[in-house]
Amino acid sequence: MLTLVLIGLLSGIVTGLSPCILPVLPAVLATSAIPPGLADPTTGTQPKPDRKRPFIVIAGLVTSFAVFTLIGASLLAALGLPADLLRNIGIAAMILVGIGFLIPAVGHLLERPFARFSRVGPRRSGSAFLFGATFGLAFVPCAGPVLATITVLAATNQVQSGLIVLTIAFSIGVALPLLAFALAGQQMATRITAVRTRMPLVRRITGAVLIVTALAVFFGLADQVQRLVPSYVTAAQSQIEDSTAAREALGTLNGPAAAGPEPGTVPVDSPGLGPVMSFDKCEKDPSTLANCGTARDFVGIQAWLNTPGGKALTLEALRGRVVLVDFWTYSCINCQRTLPYLTAWDAKYRDKGLTIVGVHSPEFAFEHEVGNVADQAARLGVTYPIAIDNDFKTWRAYDQRFWPAHYLIDKNGTVRQVHYGEGSYDQTEALIRQLLDQKAPDAAAIAAEGAPAVTPAMMPGTTPETYLGSERANAYANPDLVAGSTHTYEAPGTVPPDGVALDGEWTIGPESITAGNGARLQLRYTANKVFLVLGGEGSIDVTVDGKTARTIDVHGSPTLYTLDKAARHDALLTLTATPGVAAYAFTFG
Repeated sequence: MLTLVLIGLLSGIVTGLSPCILPVLPAVLATSAIPPGLADPTTGTQPKPDRKRPFIVIAGLVTSFAVFTLIGASLLAALGLPADLLRNIGIAAMILVGIGFLIPAVGHLLERPFARFSRVGPRRSGSAFLFGATFGLAFVPCAGPVLATITVLAATNQVQSGLIVLTIAFSIGVALPLLAFALAGQQMATRITAVRTRMPLVRRITGAVLIVTALAVFFGLADQVQRLVPSYVTAAQSQIEDSTAAREALGTLNGPAAAGPEPGTVPVDSPGLGPVMSFDKCEKDPSTLANCGTARDFVGIQAWLNTPGGKALTLEALRGRVVLVDFWTYSCINCQRTLPYLTAWDAKYRDKGLTIVGVHSPEFAFEHEVGNVADQAARLGVTYPIAIDNDFKTWRAYDQRFWPAHYLIDKNGTVRQVHYGEGSYDQTEALIRQLLDQKAPDAAAIAAEGAPAVTPAMMPGTTPETYLGSERANAYANPDLVAGSTHTYEAPGTVPPDGVALDGEWTIGPESITAGNGARLQLRYTANKVFLVLGGEGSIDVTVDGKTARTIDVHGSPTLYTLDKAARHDALLTLTATPGVAAYAFTFG
């Protein structure tokens, strides 16, 4: 039990320091900083700051998050209420509280039920707790194995003492960084004279912040911000949550996998496959095809999206095709960051024998609504088949622990690659192409219409896939790259073949670069077609050898854009980007 407490606490702390807190952080800071209650309507006297207020706000947040994570889905199902009701109530409450801060008369009405709290504790402590509770209903943290365990067991009605202890420890861990932020915000508000003497204005600003935050969460705008922020805690989360000790401790809570096809074996003398390995052992090296056992079929699926007439798919019916099974959930930012790659592979290789199946195993109650999944999938550009795994039966058949995770299956139904989390996109695409070549060995290359990937056999000397983020960048001609912060660059006089040069203000992150003022990028390439994964909001002007090619409007989640597809081999491409545009990787055809 002590191991569960430590793992839950450390995992919560890491989550509380991650970009996942961004949607609720403005609301936490704003409501923690202001004094409790409104000014006296007759004298205009402002209430004094309440040092306990940040503690009460955070207590409300983690309490509502913990309680409704554990019993919310079961409670709503028992009452026959929509699964997204609690989240919508939280968002509506945030808007109502924001209006109360903007309009004093409304604020008095909202705080009147909590007046009795002034006799037994800090003035209007109840309202502060309520504020935090509304934030907890809208809080959607990124899920590692710890939160995945909590979510799956709670959703499948397996709440027991160990799970409750783990949830409490995780919630306390999340609370500690949030409390530090809240206390810092209150200290700044009370020590800065300009803030302290303009409290009515501060309350109105707080109200506006709450309303904007609530609307951003409701319309998914907060997700776009999170996708642009690198996941800088991934390594720490992996070390804590996927360690041997963590697996063993979490394994004591998880029951056996759901009924489904047992993992089979492939004879060790099968050409090129080798001995059977577990999924975890296969995941250690995602760069090579391995023998990870027979794939488990789709079991317990509630509904299918993006299939003709909602028809169910089976692995048996998909024999002869390469299949990539991707476990995801639409509010998971880590999952959203993988979608541009999955949708690009679907577009490039579907007609060549690849089927991608997104198994949607929900992290939170509101993600159980099939309509919500359909709407968000359309907004995110997902057109490949989606299996709604609300009861986690396919999840448990694969002994899943992560969002996202994928399993690459060959034409004979054997899992050949396993990958947990983000990354390894070039390795996965190489294995997809390798398996498709096995299916059609006469094909000299695999390139769907508009596909950016081309083999050297098709066009000798083609510029290779070029990554721009610091994790895999290897083509920059600039001598003074600065990762992790904004920097003004000066492009060299000559860009070498297959080289990239930055000019103006750029911020280099692990996976992408984000344009600032006067941002330009030059690329000298050899290809007929040039593609670039872009995200953020703004536009880029494209010129090739000094001639204007096109202007591209960039918006929404990162996806693949065509920059140029004229028949040429060697050219100098120049991009001029507006601030806020993020570029990930060039591919060529």
